[in-house]
Amino acid sequence: MLALRFDALIKEYIITMLWSISPLGEAKVGIPYGLLKDLNPYLVFISALAANIMVFPVMMIFLDKINTWLLRWGLYKRSALWVAKRAKKGSGAQLQKYGYWGLALFVMIPLPGTGVYAGSIATYLFKMDTQKAFWANVIGITISSIIVWSVTQLGIKVF
Repeated sequence: MLALRFDALIKEYIITMLWSISPLGEAKVGIPYGLLKDLNPYLVFISALAANIMVFPVMMIFLDKINTWLLRWGLYKRSALWVAKRAKKGSGAQLQKYGYWGLALFVMIPLPGTGVYAGSIATYLFKMDTQKAFWANVIGITISSIIVWSVTQLGIKVF
């Protein structure tokens, strides 16, 4: 019986982390998922945040190495150009005005279309220093995760 419960817990933490690396939600979805599954709130926060932070290096490798190769295909190229235009439009003014702090702010906003994926794309498009951009993304996603975690915790206690 204990093994079954442990397996179910591990499965729920894995799903929490998978939501946190998903471009469909990142930690903004992973954290509420884990908390609503009644998992340990601190482990949910740490696992979702860690998973979301790991998106940045993976995205930078993808953008540096694989993206160039995939641009040869028309459908991918059209999609990539659409994403690039959207990223430049959404983050360009902030990045030009505030630099890395603007990137952190852009990543921090807990709304769809912001987050580490958008921050990685902006880093690539604006040719920002990868190490500084990584830390800006870490700051932004940490603050965003704290906001989402706190609001979800409050919502669970109130309702």
